[in-house]
Amino acid sequence: MQSDLNNKILLDSIKRLLRRDAVVRLKKIVNKSHAADMSVVFRSLSHSERLKLFDLLQDYEQKGLLFSELEEDIFLDLVAGMKPDDIVRIFETMPTDDVADLLGKMPEEHADAVLARMKREGSDELEGLLRYEDDSAGGIMVPDFIALTQETTAKDAIASLQKEYLDVEMPFYLYVVDEYGKLVGVSSLRQLVVVPPETSLKDFMTTDVFSVRTDMDQEEVAKLVARYDILAVPVVDETNRLVGIVTVDDVIDIFRKEATEDILKMAGAGEEFVETKSIFKSMKIRLPWLFASCLGGILAFFIIDQFESSLSKYIYLAAFIPVIMGMGGNIGTQSSTIVVRGLATGRLSIREFWQVIAKELSVGFILGLVYGVLIGSVAQFRYRMELLALSVGIAVVSSMALAALVGSLVPMVFARLNIDPAVATGPFVTTAMDIISIVLYLVIATLLLGY
Repeated sequence: MQSDLNNKILLDSIKRLLRRDAVVRLKKIVNKSHAADMSVVFRSLSHSERLKLFDLLQDYEQKGLLFSELEEDIFLDLVAGMKPDDIVRIFETMPTDDVADLLGKMPEEHADAVLARMKREGSDELEGLLRYEDDSAGGIMVPDFIALTQETTAKDAIASLQKEYLDVEMPFYLYVVDEYGKLVGVSSLRQLVVVPPETSLKDFMTTDVFSVRTDMDQEEVAKLVARYDILAVPVVDETNRLVGIVTVDDVIDIFRKEATEDILKMAGAGEEFVETKSIFKSMKIRLPWLFASCLGGILAFFIIDQFESSLSKYIYLAAFIPVIMGMGGNIGTQSSTIVVRGLATGRLSIREFWQVIAKELSVGFILGLVYGVLIGSVAQFRYRMELLALSVGIAVVSSMALAALVGSLVPMVFARLNIDPAVATGPFVTTAMDIISIVLYLVIATLLLGY
């Protein structure tokens, strides 16, 4: 991609200039580069190099943009040695919701020191945002929005935009409230400029407003914004009083974060992206997930040991263990991934519980028949034993059908219990599928061949 190439060129240039200590040229590059590009560069630099580049930034607003783009570990590493007053000067150039997010990441004592030095009005807003959970609508909302009364005319609304709401982050929507601040309607900028100047907002506003409560999960908020293709969604409290808005840029960040968490959970690598963390932290995060696979392997060993006599008598049974475990594990992972992603994107619903499970079971059974015949034919061709071929074929059908059932059932059950269904594709479930497959195969083979 072109952006990756540009970032590599930027990184190589900065590293070369750092080695030469070319401060003047570094200052020019750093101050002209986009904050998003600089955040990528910071990942590959040492602590001292990051501090040097950060100090070269002359504009506090540019520093604030960089703060917003940095990964948590790098941000905390950067502010650890900064004075609270310096952090305050940067935070005062940033949107309130971004500041609240960053304060939530900082150690409590450091955050309190920064908050105490901020202007009274700004600190009150921040404390209001910090009351909410980080992953709720209240925690990610922007408290700056355009709210006008129903009697306001189009002419007066435009005048307010020009005088009072110059710094509002999302000026595309004008929210209409009653005398108690409760949300009653919304108007777009386009509607505002095409009506006669003396028309009241109540005469052309849209009363069917999509809104969310402050305690709604951020993922549900993101789905709502994506479903209805809106640039922002209003946030109301329990009395329907308008308290903030969630903008589309926050929604993009939510989708990226949630998708990353789901992928990592599905791979059994924790919930956080650990590539930029230390070796010890990476090991600590991944250790418990791999422990489940280790236990599963030990359990599989004891199961196989119980069938030692069968395997000694029919040594060729061992040849088909990998393929049967692999087919069951693969289709189980496929089913669970499809269901987890469907639930995450809203394409599947918990209300479709039995339809989803029945469909995946049917698919698993049919695919099992196809591959059961294929692998059974290979067994027959190699060993010329009908009962062995039949054992292998039945085991493939049974393990694939059951794995598809488990792969779809577990995430649906997790979702119903309000547990993240992405966990269902981790090593806990995949290991269980492998064990089920091997037990089915050895039991079926022992019974048929013994018979």
